[in-house]
Amino acid sequence: MLSQAEENYLKEIYALGEETHELLSTNSIAKKMKTKASSATDMLQKLSNKGLVDYTKYKGARLSRKGETIAMTIVRKHRLWETFLVEKLGYNWDEVHDIAEQLEHIQSKTLTNRLDAFLEYPTRDPHGHPIPNINGKIVTSESIILADLNINEEGILIGVKDASDNFLKYLNKINITIGDNIKILDIEPFDNSVTISSDTKQITISGNVAKNLYIKNQ
Repeated sequence: MLSQAEENYLKEIYALGEETHELLSTNSIAKKMKTKASSATDMLQKLSNKGLVDYTKYKGARLSRKGETIAMTIVRKHRLWETFLVEKLGYNWDEVHDIAEQLEHIQSKTLTNRLDAFLEYPTRDPHGHPIPNINGKIVTSESIILADLNINEEGILIGVKDASDNFLKYLNKINITIGDNIKILDIEPFDNSVTISSDTKQITISGNVAKNLYIKNQ
C-alpha cells in the first residue's frame, strides 16, 4: 500500500518520462512536484528501496517496470475520472483536474473497471491525453505540434500539452476546443504568432499557445 504522496511522485515521474524519455534529474522532479530538491531526493530514495524507481545519486531516476505499471494505473484512474466528470456530470475541462487528483487514489480495481465500461472504454480524456486500458496499453495516434505546421496546412485538434487550468480557461475564452478543424493562415516570423481559422472563426494565437496544441493531420 503506497501513500498518496508516493503515488503522486510515480505519476509525475511517468509524465516527465513521457516528455523526455531520458533519465530524470532530481531538480526536474522537484520542480514538477513543486518541492525542494532535498525532499525529492528523500522520496526517490524511498521509492528506490521499494523497487519502484531506478535511482542513482547525482545522476537521476526513472521508473522501474513495477513503478511504471503502478504509475499507469494511477494515470488510468485520473483520466477516466476526468472523462466521467466532463461527459456525465457536466464539468468544464478546466474544472476536473483537482477533483480527479483526489479520486485517482481510490484503490478499488472493480470500480475503475466498471467506470471504464460505463464510459464505453474511452481512449482519450477531455484534454486529449491517452487513457491506458485495463492491460496498461495505450492507443496512440499520429500528432504534430501546431507550431510545426506550415501555412495552408490543417488538421484536427486532438490534445493539449499544457492542461493547466489557466491555459484551458484561455482556450475557452478564445473558443478553441478538442475536435476543432484548424488551418494555418499566416505565421508572423517576428514573434512566431500564428493566424488560424477554426471552423467558423479566425484568430491569431501566440507562438507559445501554438506549441501547446496537438494536431492530427487530415
